[in-house]
Amino acid sequence: MNTEVISTIFDPELGAARGAQIILEGGLVAFPTETVYGLGANGFNAEAVRAIYTAKGRPTDNPSILHISQKEQVRSLWSRVPDMAYRLMDTFWPGPLTLIAQRSDRVPDEVTGGLDTVAVRLPANRTAQLLIEKAGVPIAAPSANLSGKPSPTSAAHVLHDMNGRIPLILDGGACRYGVESTVLSLVGEPTILRPGAITREMLAAVAGEVHVAPSVLAPLKKGEVAASPGMKYKHYAPNAEVIVVSGEPENAAKKISALYSELELQGKKCEIAATEQTKDFYLEKKCVILGDRNHPETLCASLFASLREMDNHADCILAEGIPAENAGMAYMNRLLRAAGFRIIVV
Repeated sequence: MNTEVISTIFDPELGAARGAQIILEGGLVAFPTETVYGLGANGFNAEAVRAIYTAKGRPTDNPSILHISQKEQVRSLWSRVPDMAYRLMDTFWPGPLTLIAQRSDRVPDEVTGGLDTVAVRLPANRTAQLLIEKAGVPIAAPSANLSGKPSPTSAAHVLHDMNGRIPLILDGGACRYGVESTVLSLVGEPTILRPGAITREMLAAVAGEVHVAPSVLAPLKKGEVAASPGMKYKHYAPNAEVIVVSGEPENAAKKISALYSELELQGKKCEIAATEQTKDFYLEKKCVILGDRNHPETLCASLFASLREMDNHADCILAEGIPAENAGMAYMNRLLRAAGFRIIVV
């Protein structure tokens, strides 16, 4: 299979029309969103959704998200629209928030991983919106990468992982947020299952008390079911070993510098995922500046692209941990899973 790439940066109409045709024929299309690139199929076509899992090498018990173009479409996907959902949709849609509620009979098991709930969101990206509108069906889409690897934030990342596996990639340029959407379950008390750009504090301003699932910053317990994408033990991981060092910035930087020297003596090539505040500690070491630790959204925006880049020439990636507050929760959720929860606290 030859994978075609169509740019939608200046004119999304043509690419969206071609993508919609493939979707309706039961094929797969990678498309940009404001979070990461998604790998989409007709959400009502069970066979097409199964093809997503095959292309990604994704476990079939890992649920996907249904992407829609109009708020009203949730009525055909959920058995009942929770009252809270209306306020959240009015405030945050279109945007990087996914809501989970009880599924309707129209939603195939393949989308939900066999769960009785389904995750839905309305993306803010124009190419994504046009693709969904022209297809006329909800589009089931996890991230457009090989399962377990860092999510793609550019069409080049998608092509690296999916070339020859899918017929079409819509190239909408770099993604704005760089991490996947916040996933909020509305089954019972509002609970964040996966953090993202829409923070707990932002949600609480609309929904009142919002809980955070323990699995956001810790592995799933043995036998615990993944109720949301991104909850598996090791996720977003490069081939290189990732070690997280957490603590006061200066102490963490000193520990990372010591580890760097130790690992290099063992013959390993290392790189450091640093921040603006600590870069001067690593003057003679290979490092990538992800952003400003006081503005964690900048770290999120560059995390996956940086992990992919460092993975090209490093055996080990040493990364600074930050407080899991506001956007820092999304950053630490992705970083800890990339490391398989290997963390050193100093």
